[in-house]
Amino acid sequence: MSKKVYIFLADGFEDIEGLTVVDLLRRAGIDIKTVSIKETTQIQTSHGITMLTDTTFAETDFTDADMLVLPGGMPGTKYLAAYKPLTDLLTDFNNKGKKIAAICAAPSVFSGLGFLKGKKATSYPSFMEVIAKDGAQTSEDSVVVDGNITTSRGLGTAVDFALSLIAQLENDEKAKEIAESVVYSC
Repeated sequence: MSKKVYIFLADGFEDIEGLTVVDLLRRAGIDIKTVSIKETTQIQTSHGITMLTDTTFAETDFTDADMLVLPGGMPGTKYLAAYKPLTDLLTDFNNKGKKIAAICAAPSVFSGLGFLKGKKATSYPSFMEVIAKDGAQTSEDSVVVDGNITTSRGLGTAVDFALSLIAQLENDEKAKEIAESVVYSC
């Protein structure tokens, strides 16, 4: 049975961080759904591209999720952090030890909720101090997995981030297969 992943999009999310994850996970046969935190499926990326998500938060039941993912970008990350239904869902997932992942500025959403205290994590360089202040043991690795939480640095690490998620949800061989299929050298 296919794994189920939800990626949460807000106006101002970083295009490449969000859509690279969607693209590569779908290539791996993972069922990933884009979810708007607005009342509409129409979202505008941080670089002005208008797109439609698969669904909205309000009309989605997340009980079948194997992983929840947050892309970075501004002001998208701020909107994600301020959306209480999402932060409640993330808290429930984290408390149950279920997989959650964030890239770029979005690990600050996790640190703000207390998830990164005592955990190894990374983020966009200008957010490293933020997550450290919230108790994370910061790393400059492109992707950091500590328990159920995966964090990554930014646009330049989006492929590594997506491949790590594939390896966690499927296996290393599937991640390698997808990397080779897109001519990516890891």
